[in-house]
Amino acid sequence: MNANGKRRLVTYVLALAALLFTSCGRAPAVDILGSFFPAWLLCLVAAILLTAIGRLVLLRFHRNFDLPVVAYPSLTALLTFALWLIFFH
Repeated sequence: MNANGKRRLVTYVLALAALLFTSCGRAPAVDILGSFFPAWLLCLVAAILLTAIGRLVLLRFHRNFDLPVVAYPSLTALLTFALWLIFFH
């Protein structure tokens, strides 16, 4: 690699580094659709607990999902969004 190629490589690396460090200026609390991130976190934890309770109820009545790998994360997402709408919207 000649000197011109090394200089070009250094220029690209510095430009990429500048782009990566620009995101460090924001505060960690970001407002997402009118709700701060901890509200989403609380809703997610509550939804995971509700999904676990729902699974226990389904096992009690001897019911199963055909694709639990898809069903339980989808149920968790549905409950997370529903809880956020109920409590924070």
